[in-house]
Amino acid sequence: HVQLVESGGGSVQPGGSLRLSCAASGLPIRGACMGWFRQAAGKKREGVAFINSDGYTTYADSVKGRFTLSRDNAKDTVYLQMNTLKPEDTAMYSCASDLGGGFCYTLAGWNSMSPDFGYHGQGTQVTVS
Repeated sequence: HVQLVESGGGSVQPGGSLRLSCAASGLPIRGACMGWFRQAAGKKREGVAFINSDGYTTYADSVKGRFTLSRDNAKDTVYLQMNTLKPEDTAMYSCASDLGGGFCYTLAGWNSMSPDFGYHGQGTQVTVS
């Protein structure tokens, strides 16, 4: 049984930082593409970033230079370090894996992955105000 469990969300003032974690169980993340989506209230889900099996990362323009995605294969965990947070970063953040489905080549590809495909966590709320 595969589970992705996010943690690290919370409330922070603009300019602050948070580090989100996504711990995988039942799924060795080595060799897997992992990434994050976010969805603000009343808005469409947005791909934030992903890291492929080679460790190459891709970010949405809205978070480039502020967010850093990393992985610890030994812990089967990926991390999203979020700095210089803005009110527009407020959203539910969820991590996902594409199961080698070929969604981890471009951000557009990552965005196209259906919530019904691959593995998705339940999410952790980030509020910046």
